[in-house]
Amino acid sequence: METSTALMLTMLIPALAVVINLVLRNRPDLRDGLTFVAALATFGAVLTILYNEGNGTTEAFVLFEVLGGLNLAFSVEPLGLMFALLASGLWITTHVYGVGYMRGNKERDHARFFACFCFAIFSVMGIAFADNMFTLFLFYEALTLSTYPLVAHKGTSAAVNGARTYLGILIGTSIGLQLVAIVWTYAVAGTLDFTKGGILEGHIAGPMVAVLLALYAFGIGKAALMPFHRWLPAAMVAPTPVSALLHAVAVVKAGVFTMLKVGIYIFGIDFLAATGASVWLMWLAAFSIIASSVVALTKDNLKARLAYSTISQLSYITLGVALASSMGVLGGSLHVVMHAMGKITLFMCAGSIYVATHKTNISQMTGLGRVMPITFGAFLIGALSIIGLPPLGGSWSKWLLIVGAADTGQWIMIGVLLVSSLLNVAYLMPLVGKGFFLRAPDAPETVQIAESPTLVWLPPAITAFGCVVLFFYAGHIQAFLMPIVTLN
Repeated sequence: METSTALMLTMLIPALAVVINLVLRNRPDLRDGLTFVAALATFGAVLTILYNEGNGTTEAFVLFEVLGGLNLAFSVEPLGLMFALLASGLWITTHVYGVGYMRGNKERDHARFFACFCFAIFSVMGIAFADNMFTLFLFYEALTLSTYPLVAHKGTSAAVNGARTYLGILIGTSIGLQLVAIVWTYAVAGTLDFTKGGILEGHIAGPMVAVLLALYAFGIGKAALMPFHRWLPAAMVAPTPVSALLHAVAVVKAGVFTMLKVGIYIFGIDFLAATGASVWLMWLAAFSIIASSVVALTKDNLKARLAYSTISQLSYITLGVALASSMGVLGGSLHVVMHAMGKITLFMCAGSIYVATHKTNISQMTGLGRVMPITFGAFLIGALSIIGLPPLGGSWSKWLLIVGAADTGQWIMIGVLLVSSLLNVAYLMPLVGKGFFLRAPDAPETVQIAESPTLVWLPPAITAFGCVVLFFYAGHIQAFLMPIVTLN
């Protein structure tokens, strides 16, 4: 199969899955089965691209021209292909988990839920393979709109209010800031094509470089950089499969992926380093890392704690861009993969606990690890990966970020990363300790609790195993991504 055909299939198959879910709304087994096949087929199409191109970069596949030098176009390059592999691969496990969760928790409107989920994957594939900032922006907005009904899915006042906050911040930042940055970039550079080394050098200088970077950094609201982060905790009213989608498969990863693309292909690493335009962003990312970790410590609700953890971890990737060094960018790019695998494990475990016990607060989970050992064991592995301990994947991305900070002489940033890991321990490990090492005060009630249904506990067990596998393959991923930081 030609790469251009496979590339189009990565978007057409999820789009077809949207239709399947709507047409077969009253045939749940067939509907969910065909959606699973669509997830497998999408991943297969991405694997075909990987087989054809490796970590090379292709020419643009132009659908149509909008203006001179402004096209709706797609292409393949290592960072985008990595993101597509991650999202399409995790779609498979997330769909299985979603079916188990929605049925086990007796949620309603399954067809609408999975149709929006498939549309979100369609949008992510468009973001991953966008050849320019114009194309990326269109799919970025489509992702926001497709996930809004998922956040509001329960239909309660809390869900509707959370969804309004979600939509308001993400649309407001993208239209009010990111779109302005895109128009400004096109005005000065005459193009929005993603280009190695960037497109802005020689077209903008002085303080205006930092101003333009600020418009992008705050306009990419999905990266949850403070102070535009409130949409993420607000979205935790959604069903847990949506939280997994938001935190690992699609939304926040689309945000930091866009941040990486802007830093690498719009500004250029060397241009950012030479102008010093990203120094302020480095300090803001450092503040977000520590501040959100401290807030996470105060949250008893497990999903809320994990939401603030995500805000902190996303800022690791922003910090990697702001360091404006090859190693920092590689560390940030690798952290996209490592955080996705670890955090989706944690959120699916939270959902597994909820399906089995209907408990949401950490203070209520004492002793549950003894009756739900698979769920709590998977949580332990995911947590250790987020903390950055070997032999788990998260240790490598944090190490590369530390090396990137050392390369640029940013010793305080090394301290920030180390302190952050200690805070990770402080807000993630109490659940494991309570679950395994303390006896529940209501022991007779706890005896009636067992693991959640297989379709709910199995996916986080698989992704927890993935955290271990990634430790041994991190070098291969780093080598795969190496062309994004070289100009040859």
